[in-house]
Amino acid sequence: MENKVPDLFGSMVFHEHVMKERLPKSTYKTMCKVMQEGKRLDKEVADIVANAMKDWAVEKGVTHFTHWFQPMTGITAEKHDSFIAPAGDGQVIMEFSGKELIQGEPDASSFPNGGLRATFEARGYTAWDPTSFAFIKDDTLCIPTAFYSYGGQALDKKTPLLRSMEAFNKQAMRIIRLLGDTETSRVNTTVGSEQEYFLIDKDVYLKRKDLVYCGRTLYGAKPPKGQELDDHYFGAIKPRVKAFMHDLNEELWKLGILAKTEHNEVAPAQHELAPVFTTVNIACDHNQVTMELMKKVADRHGLVCLLHEKPFDGVNGSGKHNNWSISTDKGANLLEPGDSPAENTRFLLFLVALIKAVDEYQDMLRLSVASAGNDHRLGANEAPPAIVSMFVGEDLQAVLDSIESGVEYAGKDREMMKVGVHVLPRFFKDTTDRNRTSPFAFTGNKFEFRMLGSAVSIACPNFILNTIVAEELSLLADELETAEDFTTAANELIRKTVIEHKRIIFNGNNYADEWVVEAEKRGLLNLKTTVDVMPYYLKEKNIATFTKHRVLTKEEIHSRYEILVENYIKVIHIEALTMLEIAKKNILPGVSAYVKELAETITLKKQISSAINCRSEEGLLISLSDMCADFVDKQKALEEALAMAKNFQDEQIVAEHYKDAVIPAMVALRAVADAMEEQVSEKYWPFPTYGELLFSVS
Repeated sequence: MENKVPDLFGSMVFHEHVMKERLPKSTYKTMCKVMQEGKRLDKEVADIVANAMKDWAVEKGVTHFTHWFQPMTGITAEKHDSFIAPAGDGQVIMEFSGKELIQGEPDASSFPNGGLRATFEARGYTAWDPTSFAFIKDDTLCIPTAFYSYGGQALDKKTPLLRSMEAFNKQAMRIIRLLGDTETSRVNTTVGSEQEYFLIDKDVYLKRKDLVYCGRTLYGAKPPKGQELDDHYFGAIKPRVKAFMHDLNEELWKLGILAKTEHNEVAPAQHELAPVFTTVNIACDHNQVTMELMKKVADRHGLVCLLHEKPFDGVNGSGKHNNWSISTDKGANLLEPGDSPAENTRFLLFLVALIKAVDEYQDMLRLSVASAGNDHRLGANEAPPAIVSMFVGEDLQAVLDSIESGVEYAGKDREMMKVGVHVLPRFFKDTTDRNRTSPFAFTGNKFEFRMLGSAVSIACPNFILNTIVAEELSLLADELETAEDFTTAANELIRKTVIEHKRIIFNGNNYADEWVVEAEKRGLLNLKTTVDVMPYYLKEKNIATFTKHRVLTKEEIHSRYEILVENYIKVIHIEALTMLEIAKKNILPGVSAYVKELAETITLKKQISSAINCRSEEGLLISLSDMCADFVDKQKALEEALAMAKNFQDEQIVAEHYKDAVIPAMVALRAVADAMEEQVSEKYWPFPTYGELLFSVS
């Protein structure tokens, strides 16, 4: 395997090396400028590239191509067309034009649009994104594209991300030039997204309607053993899982995805995959492909990959840690402190812009990770709370304190790590420890945004992050470009920003109750659910920022708000209906059958002898009979809560009703079912238990 990895890697990608080999020299140079500098591609060049791309794909057995895009569903979409064209005499040839490469026209009528268009208005366009390489998946040439409407409105996740990258580059370059750097020509944000997931046996999965319909369990009593012993975390990987990971790596490497790290996570059956950093647009494409391949490869192994944020109550859910950094085209990391960070003006300017952005736009960062699924995870002592804050660590905090006080930071020598065992090597400690409870943590030369749910597209968090930092960089540049003395003005601006926005920095335990109280004193937002944060999309300040940098129009912002509200309602509605179906068709009949057996056992014993003690059976019979009655009452309460939702017209109010009435009714129904599960014979319980689900893979 080791020897073939270099040959395997990127073998299904039309990357720069392939272009260099297959394109005329002048065309290759043009493509490099298109990819690196955002230059436009004319039709003649597009035709040459398309033909070379087609020949390369056909040699690998490909017959179809697709414009691969990312609609507002959060997953990807594709419509396949073959390369064949009639050649006369009943023959065909394989053709692919520059026009077909650059633009496609899928039906846009059934994708979420948030009111941007009527259902009967079906025309939509896909436009090639040449900054992300074409690739072969399932014997089809996939061309990464943006997706927009007939009127030019963005209907996808990629378009705002690409716009935000341009906005960020524009404002970052203003700062770069003010610092005297005339060599750098572009600044990019880069991302490495760690992906958590569960693997369970497919046969067990198919017996759970809630997992099939909703991606998470809606019922389930806790098993005798969960994650209490911490024995799964970083433990030996089970053979079946290892085989899955091996095949997954091969599939990812073929597509040029730098899958680097894999290990067991905290919960039973939970695992994690982490890639190497790359430009945010490509990182987003890669993560979408990764999630899709996880499911496909799992299926080959008789497994199911669960990407829901909270598939099992009572054990840790799954997140996606978004490691975000800034780099130049010359390879400089702008979040890399120097040997003397206090004197590193460039680092500090970008740092304070980020600090201010996180403080000023807490609501938008919280919005970027909002979903019905993630509501189960945030703040559950397994993930960051819903309160947005930043961790900067001991050393960087000392630097910021010195800036605020005006006292020069002396720095400190790196401490040698001693572990008390002579045979082990000594090594230097990192300059700061990690804080796994922080929503937005500095980890040396990047910030780890830990609030993302495992199922989410990383496009939304990153286009929001790019835009709010671009806004703060623009405000810094506005002041510094008119300053008489740049150095003095920069130092004063850094100090002022630190003082005004230090409330967002918290280096302690974000899980502690005390932090909730402290955060409130600081004036930080605590938006616990998706419903609480939805209205912030329409705040005038937020609309002004995103329209100013041309990342979203006002209409596109409203559409995304509508889609978020609508999706939340639909998800909870489907879960509630699924609960009711399972309750009526599976749980109640199963428990009733067991109750009947208990009653028959009691009758039979008493027929044998009136002296036989049936106290245990009678106690259980009474208990389960009472719970069945309670269970039916809770079903009716949930049905009534669902019916009441029809009385409201405003979707925000409907969403609030689902949060405040439907979800509590679901919780109450589940509580009774889980209590019955603990008393009902395994023979009569109608679906696999948590124990079977979590420990089904050997």
